[in-house]
Amino acid sequence: MKTFLYNIGYFFKETGRIIRLNILSNIFSIIGTGLILFLLGLVITGSDIGNHLVNMLNEEAEINGYFTKDISDSDRNELVEKIGKIYGVRSARLVNEDEAKKKMEDILGEEAKILELFKENPFEAFVEIRINVDEMENILDNVKNMKGIEYVRDNREVLEKIKDITYAFKVLGYLLIAAVGITTLIILSHMIRQGIYNNREQINTLRLLGSPGAFIGFPYVLTGILLTLLGGILAALSVVLLINTAYEGIGSTVLFLPLPSKNDLIDKMIILIPSLSFILGLMGSLFGLSSIRKK
Repeated sequence: MKTFLYNIGYFFKETGRIIRLNILSNIFSIIGTGLILFLLGLVITGSDIGNHLVNMLNEEAEINGYFTKDISDSDRNELVEKIGKIYGVRSARLVNEDEAKKKMEDILGEEAKILELFKENPFEAFVEIRINVDEMENILDNVKNMKGIEYVRDNREVLEKIKDITYAFKVLGYLLIAAVGITTLIILSHMIRQGIYNNREQINTLRLLGSPGAFIGFPYVLTGILLTLLGGILAALSVVLLINTAYEGIGSTVLFLPLPSKNDLIDKMIILIPSLSFILGLMGSLFGLSSIRKK
């Protein structure tokens, strides 16, 4: 540790020399890495927004259970309580005949006048059940088999689509993150290998002088981390700028669109992208250093 601290000045000086040796190439590497991490930031941001919207749809997912004709008010309330305790049910509440009619009037809008043709309220009371889509099958089986429930309107097609959208967002996000990570590692390891090749004479000289591999390789690791970190900072600033611009535009045009907190997204990008760039820089540099053993 003392030896490392003693040589820290040399490591940074050597890192600066390696960067200056191919300054134009390294600038392009920073920009290229920044663009890749910018795409990664867009993927993560888009995935967060998509997951937020899907979760909101999931929370609104519901099925309706209709009672048998002979059920009493007390049994009806007891049944609603029982349904609310089923695993995967977010909430269950009784919708009486008047509220059922009001809901239909809201749906029909101006066409609700047709309901005035009925002398009596044609709508029945039902239990409104908010569910977790992942537990849909289990909930449907339990509710349908309950005594006092005659019919369940399950909205299966809509709920299945919500479930498919959730799965698609997760798979797409994982694939894109994996693709960006692998691409960054390949580019960075190639850059480190090229730097080692350009400095092969100096490396051989240091070896002849008895320098250990860690002493020779650390400046290249530091170079890879520094360049990737600069690219990560550039990407994070670009994503933050894009989020601010997008939220201002969306806020003035699509007021009803439920979006996650802008500050939460920005904080996440400021922490996540530079952290990922540091990790990828370290991994790519260590991978590229494997070529030292072959030189």
